[in-house]
Amino acid sequence: MVFSPNGQLLASVSWDKTVRLWDPSTGALRGTLEGHSYSVNAVVFSPDGQLLASASRDKTVRLWDPSTGALRGTLEGHSHSVNAVVFSPDGQLLASASWDKTIRLWDPSTGALRGTLKGHSHSVNAVVFSPDGQLLASASRDKTVRLWHPSTGALRGMLEGHSYSVNAVVFSPDSQLLASASDDKTVRLWDPSTGALRGTLEGHSDSVNAVVFSPDSQLLASASSDSTVRLWDPSTGALRGTLEDHLDSVNAVVFSPDGQLLASASNDSTVRLWDLIRKISIQQIEHSYNGYISFNKDGSRLELDGRLTNIPSSSLSAFPINQVPIDALYSVDFKKE
Repeated sequence: MVFSPNGQLLASVSWDKTVRLWDPSTGALRGTLEGHSYSVNAVVFSPDGQLLASASRDKTVRLWDPSTGALRGTLEGHSHSVNAVVFSPDGQLLASASWDKTIRLWDPSTGALRGTLKGHSHSVNAVVFSPDGQLLASASRDKTVRLWHPSTGALRGMLEGHSYSVNAVVFSPDSQLLASASDDKTVRLWDPSTGALRGTLEGHSDSVNAVVFSPDSQLLASASSDSTVRLWDPSTGALRGTLEDHLDSVNAVVFSPDGQLLASASNDSTVRLWDLIRKISIQQIEHSYNGYISFNKDGSRLELDGRLTNIPSSSLSAFPINQVPIDALYSVDFKKE
């Protein structure tokens, strides 16, 4: 689930083969995008908000006009489920990652295939552009992260060291670091310009499912199947704190836009909000998590698999909740404001 760049729309994906568009201010359904023949795994808005891309187990990526719900194109070519999709920062490229071991690069304005990146020996789980758009990173079950030049498709480097599947990969907002999270219970920090390993963050006792940098790049949060979230100093690798109130696997984690709050979502059917100064849980929201958590742009709302939770600026003790009825979803995010 993700907010549009202007925060006026919220898009969610589901096992029911649809993408749904919501009004974040009211929770009202604005439209249902139908056409995929299997579950939808991921959705993303273009940077200008004029396109919406959805990735599905039906092996396709679909492009939609979010203002009308009209289908703008179907991108075919993958031979297996498409796990992830992302626009480049300038909106000129769309990258899709698949169980077929490839990443495909598309021209979103025409739907033309710009290139196929091959090299992974197993499913590609995640793909992300660097903030400056000069690099593309892919994470795979083959235990590696690969760095690509998005305009040429050339392999810039292969980051090896994880001993099990790499589940997530993320660039720091300042583009100085790349973090990868793995089933080997570690987070690794890399220099994306050289591919050099900058550090290995050890401490989790089970798979690391998600990793995220704070907006100022000064803190890194990792979410694990060991029921904890760990906070790290990415410049030194030092552990800054462990958040331990969840009772089951933590699958997603996100910072508020101002970096003052952290939200984590767990299989224990709760989402927790954390005070990062005191490192305590300040709010528990009962929610059967299905994979997505996000703040809006100003940090005033939290999106939980289609459920919109207001965060009053005057108080963190009560959260009026608008329930959006929807089937299983996969992620969470704040909108920009």
